[in-house]
Amino acid sequence: MMRGLWRSFVPFLLWWPEVDRSTLKADGLAALTGTIVVLPQGVAFATIAGMPPEYGLYAAMVPAIVAALFGSSRQLVSGPTTAASIVLFSTLSTLAVPGTETYVRYALTLTFMVGAVQLAMGLARLGTLVNFVSHSVIVGFTSGAGVLIAASQLKSFLGLEMPGGLRFYEVLIHVWNLLGDIDPDSVIVGLVTLAVGIGFKHYWPRFPYMIAALVAGSLLGGIIEFFTYAGFLHPASGESGLRLVGEVPATLPPLSMPDFSLAAFTQLGPAALAVTLFALTEAVSISRSLAARTGELVDGNQEFVGQGLSNIVGSFFSSYVATGSFSRSALNSGAGARTPVAAILAGILLMGLVVLVAPLLAYFPMPAMAAILFLVAWGIVDFHHIRTIIRASKADTAVLWATFAATLLFPLDFAIILGVFLSLIIYLRQVSRPSVVMRVPDPRQPKRRFSTAGSLPQCPQLAIVRIDGALFFGAVSYVAERLRLIAKRNPLQKHLLLLIRSVSYLDVAGAEVLAREVRMRRAAGGQVYFHQVKEGPMEILRRGGYHDEFGEESFFLSKSEAIGEVFGRLDRSVCLRCEARIFNECRTVPKLDDGEAKPARDG
Repeated sequence: MMRGLWRSFVPFLLWWPEVDRSTLKADGLAALTGTIVVLPQGVAFATIAGMPPEYGLYAAMVPAIVAALFGSSRQLVSGPTTAASIVLFSTLSTLAVPGTETYVRYALTLTFMVGAVQLAMGLARLGTLVNFVSHSVIVGFTSGAGVLIAASQLKSFLGLEMPGGLRFYEVLIHVWNLLGDIDPDSVIVGLVTLAVGIGFKHYWPRFPYMIAALVAGSLLGGIIEFFTYAGFLHPASGESGLRLVGEVPATLPPLSMPDFSLAAFTQLGPAALAVTLFALTEAVSISRSLAARTGELVDGNQEFVGQGLSNIVGSFFSSYVATGSFSRSALNSGAGARTPVAAILAGILLMGLVVLVAPLLAYFPMPAMAAILFLVAWGIVDFHHIRTIIRASKADTAVLWATFAATLLFPLDFAIILGVFLSLIIYLRQVSRPSVVMRVPDPRQPKRRFSTAGSLPQCPQLAIVRIDGALFFGAVSYVAERLRLIAKRNPLQKHLLLLIRSVSYLDVAGAEVLAREVRMRRAAGGQVYFHQVKEGPMEILRRGGYHDEFGEESFFLSKSEAIGEVFGRLDRSVCLRCEARIFNECRTVPKLDDGEAKPARDG
């Protein structure tokens, strides 16, 4: 336990030896790309959260570094997000006026509380909760998030004036209503940025295509502004419709202090729990979606620890709630990041850029930024796994599309919860209906292996049934019903051989079903026999007294031994007139035909 606790606080020692010159080069380029893109994002996220603009940048600095050092994902980048900002605003706007000192203090206190809860959950090893998020949920959620990222950038790409924090369908409605206001300059800059990005990605893949695209878009934007100023473009208005990033505060995150009073903790307690669950679900879902693409393993417990420490430390550096960022993580992965050093460098570079070149970055055109995020959004839609899921499973397909639709129509936390809920329903439906099939020796198979009965002849006195799955309280009704149907269809089969070596779990309810079947068969003059009961279920039978009730003679380790023993207990008069003769033992019984005894036929 101490070793696991120690590793929770120094996980970076596991991947640090892999850092070399090649990984540093790849991580450095990815960090530079992500740093440039996060500048306008951070300001926008802070505005959505009701915080002063610079706080969005602060949340992308220290928390990103801490989460990279202490998390488990190699490509997850933490920081401010649209969803977390919306949740924060909806939680705190009823307690204080957004943007005020009181509001900021509440946000910092809430951030500390969220981090403390996250850390406690990680140390308590509750990361296994994320195992209930199925692959179909991840693919649907990721694809939906890609569409959301693209939709959120439509206003910048088209040069439209639209309010922030709109849902997907609201964005589409606003775009439709504002088609006449689309700015041609913005669209041209955006399309050129897209074209350059796609071209570099396909023809010069070694060059960081996102940086190339952003530079091309910025240069074109500068040319448009120059010709507009010179009077060659838009002579009537004298200005283009291009929107720029705008002024970025050139400051490092100042030290801050959350409110540790009991009153503040009491007031923010319910909100802290809600934000915690959402932030963890978002972060781990993103890390798992990235892991599904790269093949790496994600430790949910360690991710909880990393997110918790990032928010705890961040609350002392003027950061509001940070969590895994879809756009930054996807951008980080798409730009070639290989280790968490990319996220660490991104946080450090952001501090440097904000201080040194903030005035220059303020002139980047917003359509170019939007085009970059279009490329990111396209890259995180997992078309390969979508096609695979659609071909493979109708149930998983339903979960995928339900999660995808919910991501577009509802809050992100609800979309994930809905996907998990549907996955659990499908799983419970499957495990509550274990396979219960009739089996018989098949003369067509080598060594007369057992096959599903179908059209093969059955013994008129012995039913052989195989059960595959768990015999627990959720499955007992289905199993009992299937056994009743088998008994009703074949009333002369008073003996029953249960092949249950595939039953790995048995609870008291399952044992009671077996006991009822034993009592019913014994009352009818037959018996129930068990083949290869595993140690776990056998322990339940012993401790519950069922083993003694069934009798040691009812349990067998091999089919041949079981059939040989059961055969000796069958009604010999029925065997004499039997036409099936499916067991090797049947050869020892003569066949009655018109009053004469003849040897049994082979097989």
